[in-house]
Amino acid sequence: MKRHLYSYLLSWKTRSNRKPLIVRGARQVGKTYLIREFGKNTYDHFIEINFDETPKKADIFNLNDIDQILQYLAMDSGVTIVSGKTLIFLDEIQRVPWLFAKLRYFYEKRPDIHIIAAGSLLDFVLAEHEFSMPVGRVEYLFMGPMDFTEFLESIGEQAVRAFIQSWRPSVPIPLSVHEKLVELTRLYTAVGGMPAAVYQYSQSHTLQQVEMEQSSIVQTCRDDFSKYGKKIDAGLLRLTLEKIPQLIGNKLKYVEISRDKRASEVSASIKMLQMARLIYCVHHSAGNAPPLTAQKKEKDFKPLFLDVGLMMNSLNINITSLLQEGLITSNNGAVAEQFIGQHLLYAALPYKEPNLYYWNREKRNSAAEVDYLIQINSAVVPVEVKAGVTGSLKSLHTFAQEKSTPLALRFNLAPPSINMIKARTMKGQPVEFKLLSLPMYFVSEVERLYREIS
Repeated sequence: MKRHLYSYLLSWKTRSNRKPLIVRGARQVGKTYLIREFGKNTYDHFIEINFDETPKKADIFNLNDIDQILQYLAMDSGVTIVSGKTLIFLDEIQRVPWLFAKLRYFYEKRPDIHIIAAGSLLDFVLAEHEFSMPVGRVEYLFMGPMDFTEFLESIGEQAVRAFIQSWRPSVPIPLSVHEKLVELTRLYTAVGGMPAAVYQYSQSHTLQQVEMEQSSIVQTCRDDFSKYGKKIDAGLLRLTLEKIPQLIGNKLKYVEISRDKRASEVSASIKMLQMARLIYCVHHSAGNAPPLTAQKKEKDFKPLFLDVGLMMNSLNINITSLLQEGLITSNNGAVAEQFIGQHLLYAALPYKEPNLYYWNREKRNSAAEVDYLIQINSAVVPVEVKAGVTGSLKSLHTFAQEKSTPLALRFNLAPPSINMIKARTMKGQPVEFKLLSLPMYFVSEVERLYREIS
């Protein structure tokens, strides 16, 4: 289960300004597996403490002397701690929130000691902490589900992955190769990027085992509700988690979650699920210029689910049928928008909080919406997602005309193309821009390909 973040960890290990690293992400996205593989493969010695399984071991760190802590840690684990050659891994660190404050002393007094922490519900602890956070003395790494190229590697399609990562816009793609890549795209849509589900498919090559694993993950997420805090409405959380997959691609209205609950209650439920990183809110941005976050509307957002495979499972869609022609277009294209959205969300540098935006204009007789906005270098790039091979681009025309956009992106299931668009907006205004149209399987390469033709 090779992950792109492995390379980032290698660079972290050799950096002179390395700080204690905190890995953040939803439950079961592969945090523990990645850090274990990294620790065992690249260090002479590896110490792992899981505070869920052995909470009493937190006492070892309840000292002010870092050297004394290291001595006790070595005695407890039976592992030698050598500067630069030992990795200390603190898993499920959210169980001992006060330990976050201790990490600063490793950076200040023993920066030669390599230490990584991880946990599934860290955002709750960080939002409600009653301790001094070690600002500037720790660094973060954000981790999501496996992307399409990682999935290909895991199921033995290394040649396909290499092709995707090296393809140039000037190279024609034979139709038979394109059709194979579309078929693999549909397969990823069915399996998703949760490592346990991908592993089941890589071992059995049957979707029944995948579906069972996905159901287990969804149920585990629901079982975690009790850990969100004392004052929660578990029923509303369960309802919200059930409803979100049905609302992908649309601006969210609280009444679509529940007509019986107050807007403030539904809003709190959405915030909790976002803090658990099970859902993400794609906010509207005016898109006039970077940074996009400076122009966002807090109350105007579309939801994304954690993973497209879990989305399918939550909708009770028979994922075997997803391999049939055209069913990526199900749910009015929401499946395609989820596929692209979860990739764009984690496409940025891994130490940055994942962010994604969209654009809409709600005017009578001239409403328009662009599925996503992303920033590449200093440009705001509009992104349209079409589930099939065709589709109207009127909203994209409107955005390009209003913002003087030189280059726009479209994802669909057609072969790649580059065209100069000369059209008119919904108001009849002329617009001209370059359109890079990419099949969905190139989503992980969007920044590279954009730079090559811009």
